[in-house]
Amino acid sequence: MKDVVGSPQSLLVLGGTSEIALATVRRLITRRARTVWLAGRPSPALESTARQLRDLGADTLTVPFDALDPEAHEVTLGKVFAEDDIDLVLLAFGVMGVQARDETDPPAAVRVAQTNYTGAVSAALICANAMRRQGHGSLVVLSSAAAGRVSTKLTAGLRPTPLATSPQAVAEAIEEGLRRRAPVVWAPGALRLMTAAHRLLPRAASRLRRVGAAGHDGPADG
Repeated sequence: MKDVVGSPQSLLVLGGTSEIALATVRRLITRRARTVWLAGRPSPALESTARQLRDLGADTLTVPFDALDPEAHEVTLGKVFAEDDIDLVLLAFGVMGVQARDETDPPAAVRVAQTNYTGAVSAALICANAMRRQGHGSLVVLSSAAAGRVSTKLTAGLRPTPLATSPQAVAEAIEEGLRRRAPVVWAPGALRLMTAAHRLLPRAASRLRRVGAAGHDGPADG
């Protein structure tokens, strides 16, 4: 349960090595979070992350989780919620597609879609229903905009963008959003205005802008 000042004490991270999620978890540990579940594919990186959080004072456990195996989500995540109430779920897994490859490799494109969409829908609904049953909880979903605008290992090697930010800055925005109970948080805030302006552009102008930014003539994303 949340403490007397409303800070979450038990956390579940779906995508247990996500830099943004872990920056958020570290902030929340300093605000009294005491139990952390890291869900992800078993790996040395996952175990190393768990040890780092234990060193910060959090009781940290790992649980095998594969976004591409939605049939197992109900059992896997159900075991976590059966152990104790979860105050906050951070859904932070995803992969970056490579358009030039994915357009000619349907299985690769399907894998991206299954991870980022099907897997996310499955895990989010299971966690949301579990929190409804326990009577409380918050679900934070990191959108694909994060992958395009945050400087992390996921975006390493990509051309920097003017609105790029850091995991720590996004974590601060997430924590503030939780405090305000905001339904949507933009990080950086200017991204909200840019996205709104982009939606107002005629489709042809939007396509030209994207082609110019990419430096080659290719199909529009939308």
